[in-house]
Amino acid sequence: MARHVTCVNKRDRQSPHERILNIGGVEDGTRWKRSQPDAIIDVERDTTSYFVVDRGSKSTVWVIIRVSQWGNKYLTTQADGDSQNNLLSLAECP
Repeated sequence: MARHVTCVNKRDRQSPHERILNIGGVEDGTRWKRSQPDAIIDVERDTTSYFVVDRGSKSTVWVIIRVSQWGNKYLTTQADGDSQNNLLSLAECP
């Protein structure tokens, strides 16, 4: 299953380096939200994939897992030629 991510939650909304706490969206008229650790497990186990739609090109960009220099896993998007992180540019989830 693939889910369209349309919003995120961060502790400090203005910080470009703050970790994402949750990702979310709307599916069949129902709002959903998933914690970053649970979404990472979903992607690793291949039970759910997540994507965003790039605002400029309207293309689908898949959410992937990266590992920080300190060994922490986090969500980001595949490189799409845009220097802006597609997840971090999304609106705040309610």
